[in-house]
Amino acid sequence: MKYSGIGGQAVIEGVMMRNKDQYAVAVRKPDGEIEIKKDACSDLRDQKKWANVPIIRGVVAFVESLKLGTTTLNYSASFVEEEEEQQEKSDEKAEGLFMTLVAVVAVIFAIGLFVIAPYLLSESLRRVIRVSALRGLLEGVIRVILFVLYVKLISCMQDIKRVFMYHGAEHKTINCIEHGLDLNVENVKKQTTVHKRCGTSFMLVVMFFSILFFMFITVGNMWLRMLLRIVLIPLIAGISYEFIRLMGMYDNKLTNILSKPGLWLQGLTTAEPDDSMIEVAIASVDAVFDWKTFVDEVQQEEQECTAHTAATQENPDKEQSQPTEDLQQEEGIEVLDLEETDEEEDEILEALDRYFEAPEQDAKEDK
Repeated sequence: MKYSGIGGQAVIEGVMMRNKDQYAVAVRKPDGEIEIKKDACSDLRDQKKWANVPIIRGVVAFVESLKLGTTTLNYSASFVEEEEEQQEKSDEKAEGLFMTLVAVVAVIFAIGLFVIAPYLLSESLRRVIRVSALRGLLEGVIRVILFVLYVKLISCMQDIKRVFMYHGAEHKTINCIEHGLDLNVENVKKQTTVHKRCGTSFMLVVMFFSILFFMFITVGNMWLRMLLRIVLIPLIAGISYEFIRLMGMYDNKLTNILSKPGLWLQGLTTAEPDDSMIEVAIASVDAVFDWKTFVDEVQQEEQECTAHTAATQENPDKEQSQPTEDLQQEEGIEVLDLEETDEEEDEILEALDRYFEAPEQDAKEDK
């Protein structure tokens, strides 16, 4: 599995894919056609050196992802209306302002539910649990439970179920090309709906690191402790980003083990898509990523690796002796043939035997 660098998200009846400074949104319209919007997106990490510093780049990526995600969601939502009417610029500005307000309210709600509420619940047990580290651990457990319950609750909504199916289509499509397979419906259907670089895994990692932080960072004032939980969100998000990025770049036993909890949690936010959803995800990838060249590179690397492994298994002695022979030739060391050496030794021994036998024969003749 090779890292492709592309990522995306599910939107309403569609999929958004981003590759470097470009993104594409593919949406299945009510009439069945696939509408594709391709546009450029700025990345502060490419413009400012400080924005590409580890941890800081995670915060920047998180903010830019929220911004792009909101934009693409609004775009996909416009196709849900049965009859789309032409709007004046003033109406568009008003709608944009309303959606921004909705996004702000959503962020405040998330902070209240997943940050403040767990803290208040754990602090309510202060008389029972006097050790602050244990209360911090309990706070983190409550946070995870609330998140899982929230996801399970919203998954009961039909519209959210379809979003989760498109989420699965997004993952399966990326998995397909990163495994070196041609991008078509049949190959995509064979792939798994989970992926290491998923935002669901990111959320779980954020909650895990928040447990570590708040177990050991303690202050006396209650309001200051609550403020710290909000102020430290960017730092925790930056560290979590680095962890997810590292897990996505490597495919070995260690990274697979560390990624397991996030992959399990993705079982709540992804579902098996139908063929029409896969077609939308493929269209989105095809608009911003040269997957054919990428797949050729993956297949070439796999063939070279297979050929090298086969050659090593067929003649392992040759592989081990070859570096020694090259070293001997470079240093001018003469390599002796063992069979020729044995023959020379036999000739020397026979000559010595004749030499020592000759005086004994001469002595016998004199007698």
